[in-house]
Amino acid sequence: MSIKSDKWIRRMSEQHSMIEPFESGQVRETDRGKVISYGTSSYGYDVRCSNEFKIFTNVHSATVDPKNFDEKSFVDFTGDVCVIPPNSFALARTVEYFRIPRSVLTICLGKSTYARCGIIVNVTPLEPEWEGHVTLEFSNTTNLPAKIYANEGIAQMLFFESDEVCETSYKDRGGKYFGQTGVTLPRT
Repeated sequence: MSIKSDKWIRRMSEQHSMIEPFESGQVRETDRGKVISYGTSSYGYDVRCSNEFKIFTNVHSATVDPKNFDEKSFVDFTGDVCVIPPNSFALARTVEYFRIPRSVLTICLGKSTYARCGIIVNVTPLEPEWEGHVTLEFSNTTNLPAKIYANEGIAQMLFFESDEVCETSYKDRGGKYFGQTGVTLPRT
């Protein structure tokens, strides 16, 4: 298994629609000024966070249960900046839609800019032949409110290609998160 370079990422995205929309370079500035970087890096791809958020709240005293998820556990928010309360959690999704090749395993990791502010992005695998918008999970580990910026870099995807294809892919298994769009809640 080998990690894939910027050339491979560009080729797979341009020829096979692996990432849409796709940014072939590293964007650090837009017409709005400086942004947290996104796009193709040396050995990965920095994804953007959309402007759709689900912010966890204790207003209704709901219990978070992955087998019986109560939608009263969060509030929906749409905007350019999401403020995560102290020691709390939020969900969002990538702007980018992914189509992972059958011989590739992708790992989502947080960006150091956010980690240095106490905001942790859950490490998430994208299995062979998974496709969809990635639901991102953010933990604010500080005792202060923390900001997440929509349409700017939030996490990095690393791509590992095997020298052989897997016997059973995520698509073959009928994985429960296949083809997800929007911020997707836990499913069992």
